[in-house]
Amino acid sequence: MNVFRALKVIQFEHQPLNHQQVVITDLSGKPDAQLSALLTDCLSKIDIFGDLTKADRVADVIDDLHAMTPLPYDVLEEYQKILEQPIDRINVALHKGLIELVARPLV
Repeated sequence: MNVFRALKVIQFEHQPLNHQQVVITDLSGKPDAQLSALLTDCLSKIDIFGDLTKADRVADVIDDLHAMTPLPYDVLEEYQKILEQPIDRINVALHKGLIELVARPLV
């Protein structure tokens, strides 16, 4: 599974996730600030210029952002990478009010 697919399938009380409650962590549960910030930035642009619920593939999201925003290619490329980031599992941290996407280590 990757970040994009997780965001598509996870719901909280039958509603899409609040993107402010999603972080990326390593296998030990330590938040990855850089990847989490990139994901938050990407999702904020998608909220404004796209529709994650209507996209079937990461490429659909990137195409929408390319058509609707003046974002440079290198930024769109980073957004694509974060959405395609493989994850091992999803942890619901109720005490923190977060959904943790546990990313696989990059090799």
